[in-house]
Amino acid sequence: MKIDIRRLKKSLLRLAQIGAVPGGGISRLALSDEDKQARDLLVGWMEESGLKVNVDQMGNIFGRRSGSRKDLPPLLVGSHIDTVRNGGKFDGALGVMAGLEVVRTLNDEAVSTKHPIELAAFTNEEGARFQPPMLASGVMAGIFPLEWAYSRNDVNGLIFGQELKRIGYRGSVPCRPRPLHAYLEFHIEQGPVLEAEKVPIGIVQGIVGLRWLRVTLEGESDHAGPTPMSMRRDALVAAARAVEMVRGIPRRMKGEMVTTVGFMQVQPNVVNVIPGRVTFTVDLRDRYEKRTERAIGMVKSGIKTIALQEGVKASFEEIFKSSPFLFSKEVVDTIAQVCKSFQWPYRMLMSGAGHDALYMAQRTKGGMIFVPSLKGRSHCREERSSWRDIEKGANLLLHSTLAIDAQ
Repeated sequence: MKIDIRRLKKSLLRLAQIGAVPGGGISRLALSDEDKQARDLLVGWMEESGLKVNVDQMGNIFGRRSGSRKDLPPLLVGSHIDTVRNGGKFDGALGVMAGLEVVRTLNDEAVSTKHPIELAAFTNEEGARFQPPMLASGVMAGIFPLEWAYSRNDVNGLIFGQELKRIGYRGSVPCRPRPLHAYLEFHIEQGPVLEAEKVPIGIVQGIVGLRWLRVTLEGESDHAGPTPMSMRRDALVAAARAVEMVRGIPRRMKGEMVTTVGFMQVQPNVVNVIPGRVTFTVDLRDRYEKRTERAIGMVKSGIKTIALQEGVKASFEEIFKSSPFLFSKEVVDTIAQVCKSFQWPYRMLMSGAGHDALYMAQRTKGGMIFVPSLKGRSHCREERSSWRDIEKGANLLLHSTLAIDAQ
């Protein structure tokens, strides 16, 4: 039994038309009009496939295919369909479309599973518009309170709960922990390892720890002409020094740690005015908790020192934290056994990116399947994976679903 790669490709590329921007990228931010259009399309496909569709209080979409045993909890398969700004076609969307293809294939072959199979599309996985990321799967897993999640706002001050209602996806089904048999997520690697080693499949052992800080530097706005250099309290100069310092921390720590400053907001952002206030983010990731804690301390200490030297004030807000997490050995081993049955090479690896699987696997046994990203590129218009690898990964998802259903 095999998935139909042509059907999967057609569905994925049709979804990619929604939010497409010049140059080949996609901007389909969570709860945007584009997100609504994509959701409507997905729901239509779910219903065409005979799934019973439900939307919960956080806008998570679930399509259920009944199992032969009504007393058993569902096996969840899915990912997300929101993107970062100017992102790619495959991140998240591939996992949802491959899950839909699993359902379509089971229907084509008239296969009955013991457990219900549920296709899931989670809200705001990226965190590109509303922080933190994986917000809705986090509420479902009991990590974040519902009302707190509703109160999150974007850079324009628009409120998550209101935007969810505006696009018509604030459902009535409670968003809270519930019995699940397992959770599987299929995803592109978003890194260079699999392609470099010429391995078509990555079996994910777990996810590294993530920390996000929002840093605010308060200086003093003044005229760019008459103010002497020695008397300036330039928040942007302090921020520039801080960015360089943050970049250097992984070299000092060694290992596989990565740090990124990916967002910066300058005020008043006028050509002839000394910047008086700068807000920026720090993204820090590592597989070891103690190293992460030490590095966060180095970030804060370093920025405080720079702020003192530049005559500005520094404040910090931790906007996201997740500890390193290992997936279920049972699920990881099952995926590996299925992969061996196909005689496909595979590699065990940790994910350097966060995924909804992080929270779902804290409520049930979970696992992930990766396929190579060409040149390791992701979160950009150049994001690609070969259809040959995608076909292998989707078939692995199909047969891993069946194997876990049988357990």
